[in-house]
Amino acid sequence: MRTPARPPLDGLRKRLEQSRATRGGRPRDGFLRETFVLSRTEARLKAQEWFERWPKQAYWTEIESWFERPGDVIEFTIRRLPAAD
Repeated sequence: MRTPARPPLDGLRKRLEQSRATRGGRPRDGFLRETFVLSRTEARLKAQEWFERWPKQAYWTEIESWFERPGDVIEFTIRRLPAAD
């Protein structure tokens, strides 16, 4: 009795490459991230809004990084867990 030949893996390879390309190097740590570029006062309000909507104790919300840009502009990234479980 003969063992069946292995199926071609071209389709699987192509799907993996597409999935990796669309993910674009994002970290796979479970956090959701959003980056903002706002004036200093708007940035402060946006951060307060996030911490009120997704409390740090439940969602591990935090400012992951921030930079001061010319003209009193702040670029910052906030991360949080998708659910409070």
